Amino acid sequence: MSMSSNSSIFISAGDPSADFPGKNLIDEMRRSCPGLDVFGLGGPMMQKAGLRSLADHEQLAVMGFSEIIPKFLFFRRLLKHCYDEIEKLQPRAVILIDYPGFNLRLAAKIKHLGIPIIYYISPQVWAWGKGRIAEIKKLVDLMLVIFPFEETFYREHGVAARFTGHPIVDRYGEIPDKQACRESIGIGENEKLIALLPGSRLQEVRRMLPTMVEAVDLIRKKIENSVFIVAGVKNLDPRLYSDIIGDKKITLLTGKAPEIMNGADLVITSSGTATIETAYFMTPMVVIYKTGFFTYHIARHLINLDMIGMVNIVAGRRAVPELIQGQATAKSIASHTVKIMADRDLCRRMVDDLKAVREKLGAGDSGKLAAEAIREVVRPC
Repeated sequence: MSMSSNSSIFISAGDPSADFPGKNLIDEMRRSCPGLDVFGLGGPMMQKAGLRSLADHEQLAVMGFSEIIPKFLFFRRLLKHCYDEIEKLQPRAVILIDYPGFNLRLAAKIKHLGIPIIYYISPQVWAWGKGRIAEIKKLVDLMLVIFPFEETFYREHGVAARFTGHPIVDRYGEIPDKQACRESIGIGENEKLIALLPGSRLQEVRRMLPTMVEAVDLIRKKIENSVFIVAGVKNLDPRLYSDIIGDKKITLLTGKAPEIMNGADLVITSSGTATIETAYFMTPMVVIYKTGFFTYHIARHLINLDMIGMVNIVAGRRAVPELIQGQATAKSIASHTVKIMADRDLCRRMVDDLKAVREKLGAGDSGKLAAEAIREVVRPC
């Protein structure tokens, strides 16, 4: 394996959920290498930590098959730009964070350069079938995973892998207790808080939030003193949310997702990282997911799992309800929400299941453990 003498690292993290893990990793690597030059793709937190970004991070957050087609030329140019910069600067290592559609193509393009390739936060190849395993084995020198079952999976397929723990344990470890969170977001003692988490991408919010808002009226009729908060994200225009919420009595709070998840009596969330974050706070939830017609029907034939919610995949069973595509109606969301909140035994069992999921996320220091594993493959400086 060739090694560059240049004290630089390339990191590619195109998904918004990768911004904190990427920032954490940069912080840890720069702790031992203060002058380390980090360049690549990443969000505002990574850029604040010192990443020299090669693209506008807001253009990177695209998901689904049909949604990517209009940006095909953008991503083709970006792939070439990243390759050219890597070839020119010859970094000590290339670190890929999630974002498999782009990152695996980049890995294949740069492999001949002989630069160590480390993947942090695994693509969900165990869901999409094992066809990509041979590709990953050929391209990736080390896979750093955030769930224990992934380490076993990769090692069984001959890929060097290490479990470093889930970054949310570090991100949310100092969040106050439930009561303090409720007080901080203005929730009264007798109020029942139902949180709406429609996702961090524009397409997700447009598809998920209208149905969530429609469910609010049905839930209000059944649950007294119910209040509703939408957890907004900073990278999206507030008008996107307000246009969908309209004149409904629903509060929008931006940048307060952990306090909302911890303070809520129940969370209605899109499938993805938010389900694991909600599990960390052991808050009961209903998981929904809606995507484009073509994306859904292509994915149906590719995904090998009976469940798509990460919380259920980690639990190993359907610990929380999943409402996918046509099942994700306002009536169904409201029905599951009311049932969980009315049945104390069901709610308690769900909390116990979520506690078990939380215990599988590691004890913290995920960025430090990832940086240590990387240093075993390559000396950043």
